[in-house]
Amino acid sequence: MRGSETLGTAETFRHEPRGRALIFHWRRVQFTLLLSLALGILFSFRWGPSGIVRITLLGLFGLLAFRLFEQWPRRLPSWLARWVLQVTGVALAMPIGTLLFPVFGVAPAWEIQGLGLLVAPWVALAALVRQKDALARHQALAFDLERSELEREALDARLRLLQAQVAPHFLFNTLANVQALVDAGSPRASEVLRHLIAYLRAAVPRLGEPSTTLGQELQLVRAYLELMHLRIPDRLQFSLHVDETALALHCPPMTLLTLVENAVRHGIDPSEEGGRIDIHVHRQGDRYVVRVSDTGAGLQPEGNGLGTGLSTLRQRLQLAFGGDAELRVNAQRPRGVCAELDLPAREAPR
Repeated sequence: MRGSETLGTAETFRHEPRGRALIFHWRRVQFTLLLSLALGILFSFRWGPSGIVRITLLGLFGLLAFRLFEQWPRRLPSWLARWVLQVTGVALAMPIGTLLFPVFGVAPAWEIQGLGLLVAPWVALAALVRQKDALARHQALAFDLERSELEREALDARLRLLQAQVAPHFLFNTLANVQALVDAGSPRASEVLRHLIAYLRAAVPRLGEPSTTLGQELQLVRAYLELMHLRIPDRLQFSLHVDETALALHCPPMTLLTLVENAVRHGIDPSEEGGRIDIHVHRQGDRYVVRVSDTGAGLQPEGNGLGTGLSTLRQRLQLAFGGDAELRVNAQRPRGVCAELDLPAREAPR
């Protein structure tokens, strides 16, 4: 492992222990003690119980050299690989550690030093191979995590762009309705405008939110329908039938409102007789279904804006739920349209 690779490793393992915490990392110490104990017991018939102490001391000296040269010096010349420095340091720790035995009150044993020179470098190489594999797995996981994060950010950006396209569409349609009342000289124009301002004051802050609940979406829909009922009281009736257990579920902003607005604009408005809009929400286990049906003019030829609104809604559902959401639009008998959403029942993120 060369100097440049060491810097990359330090960056990758920025959350790993460093310095003395790394040298005395318990898992490494534990492995060294277990290996030394196993070797000491294996050769205890020759060196007796003191052999366990000597082998353990050599093992700890080797671990200290391995961890010390893993971090120091921080930069190496290009011709010197770090793994060579670590293995050489472990090999040199055997005779140096034997000379230090008296410091710990233990007599030197050069036969045990020979065993250390034979075993310790191979243990160090095995540790380096395992460390390299762990680094490769860690880098692969980090790469996957970074790619997933970038994909999520791209999806969020696309979803916000689609919502930004929906918001002006909805606002301009509502203002056009008010203008129609003013042009017709209707005495209800002022009342409708007052309700519209109150409605927009509550609705606009939610337009840019990445997520909302079905209950919040239904509040907007009810306010919108009451507003439209003020505008055309003789031609619009509506009703809501809602399963209360579904109110806290996740619903992309403007989803239900898009269907209801389409029903008013493309179903009720073109019909001289007007019609009725019924909204049904019911939960079925891990799914919930939202049905918006109207008795208006029915499906119209493409090019009237209905196709664009539903196409944008399908894209937003795809971004929010992947392939786990479905939007079905069918003609009703004797007239009208039924739009049905089949969505996963997920709690809205807080």
